[in-house]
Amino acid sequence: MSVNYDKFKLKEVINASGKMTILGVSKVSKAVLEAQQFGGEHFFEMSDLSEKIGEYLAKLLSVDDVQIVSSASAGITQSVAAVIGKGSLMHVYHPYSDRIKQKEIILPKGHNVDYGTSVELMVQQGGGQVIEAGYANMCTPEHIEMCVTENTAAILYIKSHHTVQKSMLTVEEAVFVAKKHGVPLIVDAAAEENLFKYTKLGADLVIYSGAKAIEGPSAGMVIGKKPYIPWARLQAKGLGRSMKIGKENILGFTQAVEDYLKNGSEPGESMKKRLVPFIDELNKIDHLEAKMVQDPAGREIYRASVKIMDQPAIEVITALKEKNPAIYTRDYQANHGIIEFDIRAVNDEEMKKIIVRLKEIMA
Repeated sequence: MSVNYDKFKLKEVINASGKMTILGVSKVSKAVLEAQQFGGEHFFEMSDLSEKIGEYLAKLLSVDDVQIVSSASAGITQSVAAVIGKGSLMHVYHPYSDRIKQKEIILPKGHNVDYGTSVELMVQQGGGQVIEAGYANMCTPEHIEMCVTENTAAILYIKSHHTVQKSMLTVEEAVFVAKKHGVPLIVDAAAEENLFKYTKLGADLVIYSGAKAIEGPSAGMVIGKKPYIPWARLQAKGLGRSMKIGKENILGFTQAVEDYLKNGSEPGESMKKRLVPFIDELNKIDHLEAKMVQDPAGREIYRASVKIMDQPAIEVITALKEKNPAIYTRDYQANHGIIEFDIRAVNDEEMKKIIVRLKEIMA
């Protein structure tokens, strides 16, 4: 029997939530599937594959080196381990040894968030100790500088819609502080769409998810400068062993990067155009008020924001998920009675199904 939803008694999912890990993140193209198939059908010297693919992607991304990892979260852990261990085999095999003193990772307090797991946990997995700088509602370059000591291994900056956006230092300011004090800057840009921006600004290691903007298979990459990236690659013998990525996904992800650099993501104007008739239909449903909003982190992503009248938004969210297909939405503002629909992975037919379901629920 071929693979389908019925075989495993699974619900079909309409993903109006965005490129979220809980839903498998993204669909992959036929070209990516073909690259994965080639990987699955052949053998490689895995260390050679890692290095050669790293060299190949480094040329495409105008950086010193690239290391493919199993996810952006693994990228945080292995980057932290890299800057702490500095290529030491003792550290690779004993990353939590008391002999290692320089392991403090400075993180703006407003960036220590839960994105499905906590940033702090990923740092701790890498043997790091989080030092929170500033406050939940403010972090300046001076707040970062106050935390720099002889035990500082790196500064970590999380570029994400999950983090506090107001009164936070910029990446440029974090670069300035890092260079001033001679410590590396790690930027977690997991869902960001610009693969060149942060290395050009001067970040030493930049982490991207493979399955979000790039629309590849489950993977991630750490890009940037030597010796940091080779140090991260060395972690394959240590912490990275439990986070290893297979040959299929290495090759599939590489194809996805090539395609992404060539074709990019759906433009913001295209999203706006597709949203207009969808929002018009939403506003015809009783007890709903819909409008277009932009991603709060400033990305060129536009969504339908729907205010639910006369009943708790969480009840509507739950009802949307109950039937088949299950409809998933962005629920970060549910406590304010607002649901958002991210249409990047939603086609016209699925939009019609969302409208029909909402009419049933609101009736």
